[in-house]
Amino acid sequence: ARARARERERVRAALRARVREVVALLAAERYGAGVVAHPTAATALARLEAAGAQAIGALNMAEFALGATGHNAAFGDCRNAWQPEFVAGGSSSGSGAAVACGATALSIGSDTGGSVRIPAAANGVLGLKPTYGRVSRYGLVAFASSLDQVGPFATNVADAAELLQVIAGEDPRDSTCLKAPVPNYTAALQQPVAGLKVGIVRECFEAEGLDPEVKASVMAAAAQLEALGCELVDVGCPRFNDGIATYYVIAPSEASANLARYDGVKYGYRAADAAGLAEMTSRSRAEGFGDEVKRRILIGTYALSAGYVDAYYKKAQQVRTLIRRDFDRAFGSVDVLLTPTSPTTAFGFGAHSEDPLAMYLADLLTIPANMAGLPAISLPCGFDGAGLPIGVQLITGVLQEERLLQVAWNYEQAARVMEKRPVAALVP
Repeated sequence: ARARARERERVRAALRARVREVVALLAAERYGAGVVAHPTAATALARLEAAGAQAIGALNMAEFALGATGHNAAFGDCRNAWQPEFVAGGSSSGSGAAVACGATALSIGSDTGGSVRIPAAANGVLGLKPTYGRVSRYGLVAFASSLDQVGPFATNVADAAELLQVIAGEDPRDSTCLKAPVPNYTAALQQPVAGLKVGIVRECFEAEGLDPEVKASVMAAAAQLEALGCELVDVGCPRFNDGIATYYVIAPSEASANLARYDGVKYGYRAADAAGLAEMTSRSRAEGFGDEVKRRILIGTYALSAGYVDAYYKKAQQVRTLIRRDFDRAFGSVDVLLTPTSPTTAFGFGAHSEDPLAMYLADLLTIPANMAGLPAISLPCGFDGAGLPIGVQLITGVLQEERLLQVAWNYEQAARVMEKRPVAALVP
């Protein structure tokens, strides 16, 4: 216990952060068979370094942040810290696993549809997706530009708050970055939560495929908040579960546009011995991209093609607006929303290799917060019968990270989930 306390203090003093490669300074931008040095110093990393942090390594991740399993075609599988035969979640797989196994106390990743929160839940750590625009995306390799957001991983809420304090704030190099002042996130943590209204999102607990153990553990977390003086309120967000269908039109469409630059001309993998420009471009993309990246590009290109853009992309954006309005109505009556982070705990490698649609359902409960640009956090709330972590997700309104961290910290201090954890060889 003393060693852990000393380590936390050391980390807080120096903010030594192991960073996810997608935002690493001169990191290897890895896809398929190709590796290319990324020349842009990410703002989030630059701010950490200015605060005294040291980037001590790059971490494995899903190729181009596309995938919720931790399988990476070029650099092997990223395995669950609790049970290596299970997935680590994705796409910020290494960020979650590294914090869980004690390789580092802090890391950062990017969250487009749950890519921070899902690996946090799978590995039993804390993962925070800030409000869209709260943290600069400058230097972040783009997946879906209207959804991507950089966020922290940590073993506890206080450390996540301190990391967010450093990386948040206006950046003139990112036109989507908000100009709102950054509050003192740490100061808000210990404020009591008595009297706050916590909305239990009805549609999440009625979702098909929700594991009974996950549901029971998350409802126990809600009961813990009630014991702290919160009022539990049944809340309806009718289009919450439509978020996943909306996402898998919008995100692949934006990805197909962003990844068009990887054509083998200026940078990235280039096929050898091509007879001409057309063949070089075609072969470079066919050989350089992995199967999942190709699948998403095809979906996005189809959705944006002439004759289909109104039927798919435009319609998806209209549903996105409706999802945002559902959240606006919900926050008219409650202070924070509570859901499971994922319908199930981590699944075994290869469990959905032949059924990508089943794999996509891992994002079902995290995607809506990205659709609306809202801050959301996942933190451990228990374990299933196999000893795998379960995550509870909290969501607040735009720029309400103070409230989000306040509720999360109070729950963490009261529940003491990790004091009751099962033994795992890789988890200190």
